[in-house]
Amino acid sequence: MVVLFFILCYPFFYFLSKKESSFLLFNFFRKKWAFLSSTFSGIFYRYKFTEEIDWSRTYIICPNHASNLDISAISIMMKNNFFFLGKEELLDHPLMRIFFKSVDIPVNRNNKISAYKSFLKVEQRLLNGMSVIIFPEGKIGNEFPPFLHEFKNGPFKLAIKHKIPILPISIQNNWEILWDDGQKYGCKPGFSHICIHEVIETKDFNTDDEEVLKQLVYEKIASALAYKL
Repeated sequence: MVVLFFILCYPFFYFLSKKESSFLLFNFFRKKWAFLSSTFSGIFYRYKFTEEIDWSRTYIICPNHASNLDISAISIMMKNNFFFLGKEELLDHPLMRIFFKSVDIPVNRNNKISAYKSFLKVEQRLLNGMSVIIFPEGKIGNEFPPFLHEFKNGPFKLAIKHKIPILPISIQNNWEILWDDGQKYGCKPGFSHICIHEVIETKDFNTDDEEVLKQLVYEKIASALAYKL
């Protein structure tokens, strides 16, 4: 289903990927792709909001990550313009390449200069009003069942530097439907449950509070998960 609907949407992806002014419409078709491929696979998303979200604002979205299904779940949830920050290897992925060559930003965490350039691009997009989705664990672990890994510092540096609020999200059971990429345990129909926590404002945090903010977001995400560190 993912491949089928990608092929159907590809002409729109191709033409809308050419300039940044088209990214909002590009994301509209990305959301449709995610919704249709999930629905026709028997996967449905149930979102629980602990408070109403003001989608006119720019956010740093921080979800936990244990399934490739997480990308679809978060894309469908978004109501404003957005992009993902993801590992550089996705540039070689046959389906994800077009996203990471256009709207999304790849990062090589093993190369400090490359990582710095990627975060400069992220900063520019944030200043232009796009929300960024960053999985703060930075990976899908090899453990089944999964646990919540330690967070990277990048999202919290950005949030404090630019005073951008963080939206923590607990994706509760995608790993049971599709763990990692599904190659080992397969995929099964079901209901995906996602808890969207209250926004964490960062205007009163300074650079010395980075670890405090990171721990606050970690605990908030962990509070709605059956699995924890």
